[in-house]
Amino acid sequence: MFSPSEDPGPSFVEVISRILPEKSALPRLISGPETVNYHPGSPISVPHGTTIAAVRYADGVIMAGDRRATEGNFIAHRRIEKVFAADRHSAVAIAGAAGPAVEMVKLFQVQLEHYEKVEGSVLSLEGKANQLSQMIRANLPMAMQGLAVVPLFAGWDILRRKGRIFTYDITGGRYEEVDYHATGSGGRDAKATIKLGYRDQLDETSAVKLLISALLEAAEEDSATGGPDPVRGIYPVIATVSEPGFKRVTDEEIAELTQQVLADRADRGVAQ
Repeated sequence: MFSPSEDPGPSFVEVISRILPEKSALPRLISGPETVNYHPGSPISVPHGTTIAAVRYADGVIMAGDRRATEGNFIAHRRIEKVFAADRHSAVAIAGAAGPAVEMVKLFQVQLEHYEKVEGSVLSLEGKANQLSQMIRANLPMAMQGLAVVPLFAGWDILRRKGRIFTYDITGGRYEEVDYHATGSGGRDAKATIKLGYRDQLDETSAVKLLISALLEAAEEDSATGGPDPVRGIYPVIATVSEPGFKRVTDEEIAELTQQVLADRADRGVAQ
């Protein structure tokens, strides 16, 4: 289909740019500046995802996100999903403008699958992190209009045989964290809680409880972060990525561990 000089290689985005030039850039795939009813200085009211976090544990990495999306000072959604499988051995969690973030995750998933089909091999974890960085950089024009997307990326590195965590800024800058990270509106409080409770080589149950504690603390200090809601049956989305692959922790498990965390807080005299 393409001459040697125009060969897009294993990049799905480049294939689209050759076949459909009008959809060649990520900002236009999402909704380009020319289609946004925006005036400088005026706020854009769209749902925003809030707090996400990730920690390394003995067998890989665990990612978590609360379920609340806010639109200004209103709760836009109570059950939004913020943690997704990028492929079998990696996951991405989203914070920022919810619409562009979800669109970016879908395109990222397609890109990884396309690369594997074209090349016949899986992209390295480092390569996946770089690919997501390029997508975030392509979204910079939208970020400057208030539609920023700041994800967390983590996965099992098949070559190094360990879990790794990558963070980003709105320009696409990519940074690797050693053991844990949290971002979003409640990220500061969540990260402080993780820092106090983190231990090297945590088992899965302890790591999940630590993330639940972090989201609880964030929800108490940040109105945009939603805590567990047993009445509605709403609990954080938590997933592990280890050598066997991506696995989502069930709501039943999270509910049970949440009760244990709350009981521990009551024993320590922490007000509920």
